[in-house]
Amino acid sequence: MRHRKLGRKLNRDTAHREALRRNLALALFTNHRIVTTAEKAKFAKPFAEKLITIARENTQAHQRLVLSRLPHKTTVKKLFDVIGPHFKDRKGGYTRIVRLAKNRLGDDASQAILELVDLPRPAAVAAEEPAKD
Repeated sequence: MRHRKLGRKLNRDTAHREALRRNLALALFTNHRIVTTAEKAKFAKPFAEKLITIARENTQAHQRLVLSRLPHKTTVKKLFDVIGPHFKDRKGGYTRIVRLAKNRLGDDASQAILELVDLPRPAAVAAEEPAKD
């Protein structure tokens, strides 16, 4: 029985799950929006929101705490310099999951967009995408 057992396994072992969670959060903080499966988006959302909550207050202790959970210095710097101050006055709900209508072609997995709320896309990422006419 799974009484009082929190979290999703996603058919992966512990190390793979933690690496997946860190990589999804890293991509989210770098690009401000990622397209992934709906289950992976629901899996990564609480982790990313907790990191943003910590990053709202820029102290050395908070930086070390976030670095221990997300060991990527440039992304952590962006988290504390750009993302954290942007959500300073927001009480929560920094991310949103938008389900896409079409499933993935190869395995018919349900797709979703995990994005940061009210934060414009980085200029480098926006320039790479083709214009939608």
